[in-house]
Amino acid sequence: MTAYRTTDSPPGALLPTGEAPGRTLTAAPVADRLAGTDWAALAGELDEYGHALTGPLLTPAECRTITALYDEPAHFRTTVDMARHRFGSGQYRYFTHELPSLVRDLRESFYPRLLPVARAWATRLRAPAPWPDDLDEWLELCHSAGQARSAQILLRYGPGDWNALHRDVFGDMLFPLQVVIGLDAPGTDFTGGEFLMTEQRARAQSRGSSTTLPQGHGLVFTTRDRPVATKRGWSAAPMRHGVSTVRSGRRHTLGLVFHDAS
Repeated sequence: MTAYRTTDSPPGALLPTGEAPGRTLTAAPVADRLAGTDWAALAGELDEYGHALTGPLLTPAECRTITALYDEPAHFRTTVDMARHRFGSGQYRYFTHELPSLVRDLRESFYPRLLPVARAWATRLRAPAPWPDDLDEWLELCHSAGQARSAQILLRYGPGDWNALHRDVFGDMLFPLQVVIGLDAPGTDFTGGEFLMTEQRARAQSRGSSTTLPQGHGLVFTTRDRPVATKRGWSAAPMRHGVSTVRSGRRHTLGLVFHDAS
């Protein structure tokens, strides 16, 4: 559940049922909300499936605030028409490095929580683990390697839109996990639009999964692959993600990526 703290409210303010006059509920800082997550259980799901849902992270009002940014071009460095590039159908916009405070707080709060999983996966695969404890230090390494463009995205889908299966790999500097946060309510604001993942299995057909992303919840998932135990040790199972066709309404999501783009 999302954590809350109480603050004084002005006289005459509307209060939730059962709340005492003079006090109202305000969402707690993002870091506090993430602290309430069972990270051991989430890491176990990531190990098993390559993706895992969080509890609620944003209030509906916060979701609407982020969604409204889509119509304010000053926040973004570029807009991508997916049909034009044969990525699917719909649009997304890359934020500039001047991230809105809530988006910045989400990214900064997730990074240290996901870092132990990233390092554990690297150990299993006998791969480098170049990620420092501090996100800014990691981003400086990305920039030094030529990956200096913001990769945080806000996506918008309408009826008939979809996102082809893909990976968000923008260069050699790669963080193995990323997060998507649902900003609209499935079944109310839109229908369809499930989050899709496929896993390529050795000497077998691919395995697929779909997840309905609740409003305000996050889905942590692998950027490129996940470690899979085999008789000879660990191997990397390639994974891709996408979005099924939106049947009605409008679907917005926020994408948090922990490496920058070339």
